[in-house]
Amino acid sequence: MTKIQILQTGTVWIKAAQVRARGAGLMRIYNGLFDADWSPELPIYAYLIEHPEGLILVDTGETARAMRRGYFPLWHPYYHVGIRLNVQPDDEIGPQLRLAGFDPRDVKTIVLTHLHTDHAGGLAWFDKVRVLVSKQEYEAARGFAGRVAGYPNHRWPKNFTPELQQLPAIGSDLMDASMPLTSDGAVRLIAAPGHTRGQMAVSVEIDGIMFLLAGDVSYLEQTLRDGIPDGLGADPAAQLQTHARILAMARRRPLVYLNGHDPNCRQRLQDRQTLQPPA
Repeated sequence: MTKIQILQTGTVWIKAAQVRARGAGLMRIYNGLFDADWSPELPIYAYLIEHPEGLILVDTGETARAMRRGYFPLWHPYYHVGIRLNVQPDDEIGPQLRLAGFDPRDVKTIVLTHLHTDHAGGLAWFDKVRVLVSKQEYEAARGFAGRVAGYPNHRWPKNFTPELQQLPAIGSDLMDASMPLTSDGAVRLIAAPGHTRGQMAVSVEIDGIMFLLAGDVSYLEQTLRDGIPDGLGADPAAQLQTHARILAMARRRPLVYLNGHDPNCRQRLQDRQTLQPPA
């Protein structure tokens, strides 16, 4: 039987205007960086899928090393004005997997929804594990241009050689741009661009319900329902299109929305609370 566990790897505060964009164009980015108001404390989630074919980890959370001065580029403004982290060694993905009853060596496949540090920061816990990243995401995150764009790729493990996924073209239906990850089709990779241009989501089918592990498609379920992009996402128009496809799917069938930072995800998973699109 397929199961999902939610693992929390510390907490983060970001600007309120990053959670819910204010303004457009350069003003959206300015507000996302320099808003005077901070978000509430937000969890940093990863998800463990227990499937008959093996354990699949969706994202690896953040590392406690990110708390040290100099871990992030000193020249990059975001890490100084746009984010505050609280990640202790016991919060990292390795200890969290052990609390869940597993060892990092038990993980068969890792899916990185995208390569921002709070989703890929725990990679050092894994050795010789299959890691899946979208081709577009990996290309955007590499090199100095990737570091400017907010990917601290100099902190990737030296042996980081992910399997690059080329998903089908995006259509009007959420599942048009999907491909199976398991032979039974119960777990699928889905293109979900917007927050980053190469972001993926993962769908898990359990008892006729789609559980959508959505990374940072939105920071909150409410901003998805309200049709509001985030303040620093790469492509807000694409993000809103992704929102629309998810809401359309939720109108057709039960869908539980589980993202990377919404404090209500744990309750939604436990109670199988389905996404209710606006009328």
